[in-house]
Formats: sequence, C-alpha cells, structure tokens
Amino acid sequence: MTIKEVEERTGLARSNIRFYEKEKLIQPIKNESNGYREYTEKDVEDIKKIAYLRTLGISIENIHRIILKEVSLSEVIGEQVQKLDEQVVNLEKAKIICQKMLADGKISYENLDVEAFVPELEAYWQSNPKIFRMDSVGFLYMWGGFLVWGILTAACLAAALVTWPVLPDQIPIQWNSGEVSSAVGKIFIFAYPLACIIIRLFFRPCLRNKLQIYTWCYGEMITDYMTNFFCFVILSVEVFTVLYIYGIVKHVTTLLLIDSAVFLGLLILGISCLTSGKMNGEYLDYPEKLK
Repeated sequence: MTIKEVEERTGLARSNIRFYEKEKLIQPIKNESNGYREYTEKDVEDIKKIAYLRTLGISIENIHRIILKEVSLSEVIGEQVQKLDEQVVNLEKAKIICQKMLADGKISYENLDVEAFVPELEAYWQSNPKIFRMDSVGFLYMWGGFLVWGILTAACLAAALVTWPVLPDQIPIQWNSGEVSSAVGKIFIFAYPLACIIIRLFFRPCLRNKLQIYTWCYGEMITDYMTNFFCFVILSVEVFTVLYIYGIVKHVTTLLLIDSAVFLGLLILGISCLTSGKMNGEYLDYPEKLK
C-alpha cells in the first residue's frame, strides 16, 4: 500500500511516518520499478505501536531496543510507570500545599509564612532538588532568550551599518593560515545579521523538533541556547572580518575556539546538572524563558 493509504489507516501525518522510516523503526520495501515505497500490514501495525509508545513518553532509543529485543516491552513500561509514579507523588505534594495555602484565607506574598506550611524547611528544600538544579543553570535560559537573540542580531546589523562606508570594495570571508583565501563584495557584510534571522526563523524550529524527539524534557532550552550561540559566532566573525581588514587581528581560529569553549562548556555544565536530575527519575519542565 502507498504512504497515503498508511496515513488513512493510522491517522498519522506523513512526516511522522517518514521519521519512523528515517530512524529505521520501520523498513518498507522499495519498488524498484517506480521507486515508491510499499507498506505492508505489518508496517501499519508497527507504526501504530510506535506512535502509541511515543504518547506514553517512551523514547525512540528505547523503542529501538524493544524492536531489537535488547529489552522487553514490560521492562520499559515498568521503568516508565516508576517515573510517572514519582511525578504523581511530587504533583500531589504540591497540590496539597497549594490547597493549604488557599484554605488559609487572604494569602499574599507579603504575609506568606513559609514555615507555617513547611515546618521542616531544610528537608523540604532537599525534597525538591530539580527546582534548585534548574535555578543553578539559569544562565542557559538567559542566553537562550529572545532578548539575547535580538541584541545579537541588532549588534550584527549595527556593525554592518557603521562599517559599511569605510569598508573596501572586497572583504574577506575565508582565511588560510592567516591569509585571505576568498573575498566577496562588501555588501556581504549585511549577510551576517540576515544569517541571524534565518537561524532563528528556519534553523531553530528544525533543531527544536529534532531535539525534542530525543530529549523532550529540555530540548527547547538546548535549542534556544544553541541558536543564540550560533548567532554569537556570526557576530564574532563579522567583527573579526572588520578588524582583519585594518590589520588589528590575524587569526580567526583562535577567536572561534574561545567562543566555542565558553559556550559549549557552559552548555555541557548545564546539561550535566539537568541530566543528573533525569537520571534520578525526575522529568524536568522547561520554565518560561527570560525575555
């Protein structure tokens, strides 16, 4: 059967089906005579099973392992139940405390007495490690914010406008051992702010969709952070280009290595904090990004 028929049989979008193929969760036969994929009844049933497991929060990796019989379905479901149980317990605790606060009458931030609701304060802090873990990596949320992206893009545009009148007709875009290997017209200076816009509008959604499939707990945070990281690199290259033209600096490699070391180092640090929470069975929510 065709992919259109599979869409009708499963109720899923073509993009989902294609993704499962790409991840080799299903492997339809290719008709050599016309180049189209042909799906079997088994493919249809497998697609339904995969989609259903995804709605339960089962990762693509674990579905792979189930299909390859590296782990049983019951084992994976059992692990998922434990994780969901922990979430339910934490939510119930939060709900009870909120109900107590509402029952207290006219409650406000000014008259909020935390010890009245949580007598064992230190133990309560220790029972909520994921909140403080996320607070400790707030720099990731700050650098991933729309405001930071706007500042980086505005800086790229401002640099292009300021330097445009004094730039030579040709500006370098590639270097080799400190020497220019390729140059283009100076209008290219405006490609830098344009690249920041393209990254935000087109690259960011693609990266986010990909990451959320595998790391749905914090995929959006990583996406926004990496988006702004790429924009920062673009700004750095633009500034380097101008400084190179006037003989102030010579090697772009050093600049890019420093950028990468700082940004990727912070990302790894933040992810390690978040992942340690996930390893303990915690599902971390993505808080409202700083604007």
